[in-house]
Amino acid sequence: MRINSTSNFFLLRIVPVYISLFITLLLSFSDKIKAQDNNASNLATLEAEINTRSAAIEKKLIGWREDIHQHPELGDAEIRTSKLVADHLKALGIDVTADVARTGVIGILKGGKPGGVVALRADMDALPIKEPEGLPFASKATGIMRGQQVSVMHACGHDAHTAILMATAEVLSEMKKDIPGAVMFIFQPAEEGSSIVDQTTPGAIWGAQLILKEGWFQKIKPQAVFALHVMVGSSGSIFFKSGATTASSDAFDIKVSGKGGHGGMPWNTIDPVPISALIISGLQTVVSRKADLTKSPAVVTVATLQAGSNYNVVPDTVDMTGTIRAYDEEFRKKLQSDIKLTAEKIAESGGGHAKVTITPIYSTTINDEKLAEQMLPVLQRVSNNQVSESPLQGASEDFSFYAQATPGLFIFLGITPKDQDPATAAPNHNQNFFVDESALITGVRAMASMAINFLVNASASKASK
Repeated sequence: MRINSTSNFFLLRIVPVYISLFITLLLSFSDKIKAQDNNASNLATLEAEINTRSAAIEKKLIGWREDIHQHPELGDAEIRTSKLVADHLKALGIDVTADVARTGVIGILKGGKPGGVVALRADMDALPIKEPEGLPFASKATGIMRGQQVSVMHACGHDAHTAILMATAEVLSEMKKDIPGAVMFIFQPAEEGSSIVDQTTPGAIWGAQLILKEGWFQKIKPQAVFALHVMVGSSGSIFFKSGATTASSDAFDIKVSGKGGHGGMPWNTIDPVPISALIISGLQTVVSRKADLTKSPAVVTVATLQAGSNYNVVPDTVDMTGTIRAYDEEFRKKLQSDIKLTAEKIAESGGGHAKVTITPIYSTTINDEKLAEQMLPVLQRVSNNQVSESPLQGASEDFSFYAQATPGLFIFLGITPKDQDPATAAPNHNQNFFVDESALITGVRAMASMAINFLVNASASKASK
């Protein structure tokens, strides 16, 4: 058979090039598979170490939680709690900065290998609620809430969050030689609001917003931020969702003005009381008739009403306050506009006037979809496959501001004892809210494992490029 010169050139020059390229790609693919296998093996080893070290300090973890529970402090007054945290972090050899955002603590754990930065957040403040007797470590504490003395209780589980992150810091500090990068521990004050700052004052900030304003995410830029929140749910279970997770929160104040006078001669007055009643009824239509609920659920609640001084006196004014909740920023703006319009026009129809003030409090917490997908198998492992999708939560969270600054993931940890029905258990912010302490170790495993997995995978991804 004769081979012409063109064919000969192709066989001798081009084919070997393609063969060489194929072999290179095959070897590269093989190396990548080996690297992935090594990475998976490394993570499995590290997760096993996290589990072992977490179990070893479970008694300390529970001790911290009970101590903090017994000595609760209000937002921006977490002096004792902050000292407990700072002393613990310093003893672990972690770089500590105190007095962050008034009473917060930030610790930086530098790993033994180069890499990125991941942030873990716990909130430390308690609520102005009186705790019933019963627990041997029940709170008897009081505090000052904007000038008023109140009873104080950890009725939302922030004592558990702080203890979990203290334990997480200890576990990871013992493993720092294997950590590629750094872990930023944020012990945040005033998530429930400040006890010294009026939330409705224009421009007032506290908690997460103040930490961000102080520039911490610029000084030490985390590539991801994680947090957990204890909630009613089967003890040790984990639930979360991608996208919108907790609601935005806005406070509204409506001052209805009329013309006071004698209660027996209302025709000589412009009575703001029935006008206010009509406004309250009208506000219900903001959601039921004006909101497109196929886009986002929404809540408008009137929570306080103040009017009058005597049974036979028509007052000049009525003050009402309440809250607005939504899960979409555009939707949130529309609710604000509709509330203002409804109140003002109803007041005008009765001859009065309504001044509406709406103060933004917290944004919607948006869980990063990529982070949620990446951490799902991690959370399944740490919880023995007790993972489910969370429903939308009507509560709001200032973790939302961290998640606006960098990709974030906010998860929930079930703390209802196995022999109780979560459907009937006392919820967060209730005086009978109860934390099953056996669930806390799952929280430590979750926080430590999410941090390690993120940093190791980020390091491996960077190395492969």
